Amino acid sequence: MNELMEDVWVERVQALLAEAFQVPVESVPPDLAFGGLSQWDSMGHMEVMMRLEQEYGVEISTETIASLTDVASICTYLEEHSRHD
Repeated sequence: MNELMEDVWVERVQALLAEAFQVPVESVPPDLAFGGLSQWDSMGHMEVMMRLEQEYGVEISTETIASLTDVASICTYLEEHSRHD
């Protein structure tokens, strides 16, 4: 993934996480991981996964859900699987 595309995905994921967790986007750093915010618990994680599926038209398997635990892994997954650019 090139740096410009990477930045675009990071910004999109940060915005989605901020919306899901109802926090300002400034509270979602690019290195945020599961548990980094009190809202990113198991229930918050499922909310994020549902939003990703709806927003980007992806289907996330149970096995994959367990691996998407930080901004970087979510960005990589979306870049590889999203129907949107």
